[in-house]
Amino acid sequence: MENRKTAMLRVHEQNIERYQGLLRTKLSDVEIHFIERRLSEERSAIEMLKFMSRGEKPVQDHLFA
Repeated sequence: MENRKTAMLRVHEQNIERYQGLLRTKLSDVEIHFIERRLSEERSAIEMLKFMSRGEKPVQDHLFA
């Protein structure tokens, strides 16, 4: 299970890098807001994985089912 968490953490970090790269391009306001929301979601997912890695039992989330 720990390998899965590590892989998921890596995917979320890669997504953040990709979204940050997109923010350095010319985007409409709608696109910027969408990407900022996705960045927030990715960062939240990373925090949840870190929380789960401490061995605590979080509320079930469909992303990690």
